[in-house]
Amino acid sequence: MDEQIHFRRIRPRIRVQTTMSSEDIHRRIRTLLNSDNAACEGQTTKGFATIYPPHKDQHFWSPQLTITVEENEDGNLVRGLYGPKPSVWTMFVFFYSVIGFATMIILMAGLSLWSLGNPATILWLFPVLLLLFLSLYLVAYFGQKLGHKQMGNIHRFIEECLEQKIEAD
Repeated sequence: MDEQIHFRRIRPRIRVQTTMSSEDIHRRIRTLLNSDNAACEGQTTKGFATIYPPHKDQHFWSPQLTITVEENEDGNLVRGLYGPKPSVWTMFVFFYSVIGFATMIILMAGLSLWSLGNPATILWLFPVLLLLFLSLYLVAYFGQKLGHKQMGNIHRFIEECLEQKIEAD
């Protein structure tokens, strides 16, 4: 199965309605995770699961899938979110926050100096910060590309668990 799966977002999501019970979904995921030739590893509790590539194949950019199961009148709604490990996500949020805060301070100081008629050479840091922001975005984008094959493996694994094709948004 080398069919290419196309994800249209930076953090793709799945949303699937199924007639399987919550217990059946939980049992099926656990059974496939514990099988000898399991394509993924993970943890599961009733109504929640985290699935990720095997530890031997993981790298800094390896994705994971977080799943919640919600009961409704038609059966169960399975929602999933693909994304990086929490430590990677936290690191990027930290860097984006620092760059955003520094941009705000530099713009306030530079525009204040400029409005007072003083030289506002500090404003030259704004393009540098903009370049840093763009660089960080590109690093995240290429990191996602490095984990794309693993994300496809996780996606096929959850399709096997739920016994149906799933379209990722």
